[in-house]
Amino acid sequence: MVYFDLVFNIPANRTFSYLIDEKGEADIGKRAMVPFGRRDCLAFITGRRDSPPPGVKEDSIKKIRRLVDSEPIFDEKDLELAKWMAGFYFCSLGKALAAMIPSGRRAVVYPGLAGGEDITDVPLDLSEEQQQALDAITTPHSLFYLYGITGSGKTEVFLRSAEAMLKEGRSVIYLVPEISLTHQTAELIEKRFGNAAATIHSGMSPSVRLSEWMRIRSGEARIVIGPRSAVFAPVKDLGLIIIDEEQDGSYKSGNTPRYHARQTAMKRCAVEKARLLMGSATPSAEAWKLMREGQIKRLDLTSRLSGGHMPQVISVSLEKTEGCLEPLLKDEIRRIVLNYPSILYIIL
Repeated sequence: MVYFDLVFNIPANRTFSYLIDEKGEADIGKRAMVPFGRRDCLAFITGRRDSPPPGVKEDSIKKIRRLVDSEPIFDEKDLELAKWMAGFYFCSLGKALAAMIPSGRRAVVYPGLAGGEDITDVPLDLSEEQQQALDAITTPHSLFYLYGITGSGKTEVFLRSAEAMLKEGRSVIYLVPEISLTHQTAELIEKRFGNAAATIHSGMSPSVRLSEWMRIRSGEARIVIGPRSAVFAPVKDLGLIIIDEEQDGSYKSGNTPRYHARQTAMKRCAVEKARLLMGSATPSAEAWKLMREGQIKRLDLTSRLSGGHMPQVISVSLEKTEGCLEPLLKDEIRRIVLNYPSILYIIL
């Protein structure tokens, strides 16, 4: 007889063994409906064995009722990452897999992004700093941080880095902090990469997310855009993960497992020998420390491509300040109002 080890989306740090289904279609990486207590529940198949677990009688083991997936939707690398998450974030393996894999029961016809199949040429010239950053990202170093002021062209470096990876035949995951930014970035990437791109976010229905998941898994889509959950996208031959606005709090999950996309991306890049490229004008304290220690290679973009002066920053002591506004700030507000009376209408 053939037995399978299954885990559920419950806070139980153990596996449950079941007999193979009647059609013999069960396999590691598929989901199954099985009797659990007084009802049927969805479970993930994580292992296979030829005999019952020690101390368990054969006649007490229940049979898998039916398979949800015709093909495996997670593999050994996904399972390894889920096991790491379970240990690092103190959750069950089933909870980790549930966070990684779309909950849709069936895929639907989904057109994906419109556009051509091939990567389009980009006529824009890079600045010297942008080119230096792009050249550095092609080196053997695995962790990079693009530290640049607003308007310095970080997004173009991200896209050029992704383009270089795709031309090498490797895949890219592009993380953005919020769903609203996902649409904006997806439109930009659509123009550049066409149908090679896919989008995953929680605003999609489970069935649509599953459709995109399978399109990514098949290798049809080689660049994936989305918020933190896109870090689990099953791309073929991962070459690069990009984390835009790395310091944003939405990269941290508020539900179990309480994973952080940055830490998870670091682990996945280490397992799959991929590069990690983060970027922001205001890095997180954790990333800043790693840059200072040399564990992350820092790449600087110091000038705005459109020109213009940087704002002047003045440090002012708040000691003995009465009220919520400091005297110098009050004076500056009065000066602006006197010199530009129309600004009052904008404020009001």
